Amino acid sequence: MDALLTQLSVTVPAAQTLDALTRPLLDMLGTVTGLESTYLTAVDLRAGEQQVLLARNVGAMVIPEGLSVPWHDTLCKRALDAGRMATSDVAECWGDSDAARQLGIQTYVSAPVCTAGGELLGTLCAASARRHPVGPEAEAMLRLFSSLVGQFIQRERLVADLRAANEQLATFALTDALTGLPNRRALFDELHRQLQRAVRDGSCVLIGCIDLDGFKAINDQLGHQCGDRFLQAIAQRLSLELRGSDMLARMGGDEFVVVGPGAGLGGLPPSSGAWVDHAEALQAARTLEQRASLATVGHFELDGNALQYAGASVGVVAVNPVGLTAEEALRLADERMYEIKRARRRSAAAPAIAGQMAH
Repeated sequence: MDALLTQLSVTVPAAQTLDALTRPLLDMLGTVTGLESTYLTAVDLRAGEQQVLLARNVGAMVIPEGLSVPWHDTLCKRALDAGRMATSDVAECWGDSDAARQLGIQTYVSAPVCTAGGELLGTLCAASARRHPVGPEAEAMLRLFSSLVGQFIQRERLVADLRAANEQLATFALTDALTGLPNRRALFDELHRQLQRAVRDGSCVLIGCIDLDGFKAINDQLGHQCGDRFLQAIAQRLSLELRGSDMLARMGGDEFVVVGPGAGLGGLPPSSGAWVDHAEALQAARTLEQRASLATVGHFELDGNALQYAGASVGVVAVNPVGLTAEEALRLADERMYEIKRARRRSAAAPAIAGQMAH
């Protein structure tokens, strides 16, 4: 017994996974009980099933890992219902269990694996195809082992819940609540990464600013709820038109930004300036600019209000990333967008809101 306790004192603190904890316990349980099969099960009360998760078999009788049986037919349920841990005559005690009969179990002992709140998670069991007495010492050790497994599973659940909560908080911190797009913080993180990657790859970065002309009038005439629906619709349309490698983010209000990888610079020196004007990079910027602009044009149904929108002002630039900060890159795209906005006004193109708004 002292040797088992020593082994236990080493196994439990070192275990990082349920497998690493349980397999040594199953070996120790076999030593204590003298039974050839020891195993850990999971119980799903809603599905009415019990499944063998981990098993140790050293004799002719084999309890296979992955075995799933109806919960109502198990020896574990019968033992829990009867408040009895062990029997060395399964056929006499619980002869109505088809699962036990098929496996040839004669001697059986089990303890429930529960959370601190009493939720049944599974069972820790030992069994044999021959009759073998199970003493109080073995039962006590089994209760100890099942308690350790329950505590470990509960701790792992807590860690998983905390990790999921942290991931959710991180997502919220980087996501615009209205549109579901990355927010300003996420955009600057991504733009910084894109610039660093482009420096390593010797390529340029495409960055574009999108401003929804006439958005204030939409809010004023149709109400803020319709304005919100419009922003969500614009976000969806833009997302569908962009490349998989592009990030679309909402900066706030009616401003969106797109950033993505551009063409190789072909050895363009750092002193050539932040704007890249060679043919391939410039063509990529103009193509992205046109696609984003056209995506914002068209008919929108906003909570029963019909809106024909003439499109946003979109400016996209290809920038040389060498020595350029994310803030400077964004400023260059913003300048390009305002050039487009001024040109649209001068050309007497269609106003930002065309057609009729029907309530």
